[in-house]
Amino acid sequence: MSSVRAELRISGLVQGVGFRYFCHYTARNLSLTGWVKNEADGTVRSVVEGERSAVEALIADVKIGCRSSRVSDVAIQWAEFAGEFNDFEIRR
Repeated sequence: MSSVRAELRISGLVQGVGFRYFCHYTARNLSLTGWVKNEADGTVRSVVEGERSAVEALIADVKIGCRSSRVSDVAIQWAEFAGEFNDFEIRR
């Protein structure tokens, strides 16, 4: 298995609906590291590292979103694994 890094920008109704907590919970259950945060433009941005299959599983869940969210787009930029994080956190 290979480790990867993905930088995500999620658009839609994703702020004020518990989306960051949904990402945090999902990422930690998949043993991923990185962070998630709200952006001023209304999107949510996340950097995720871990096994490729786990990162792909997170992306699949993020595309669906949590119950109160409405995801319209997930832009994904793949990058080389950096091993930069120890945990997955919500940034403010």
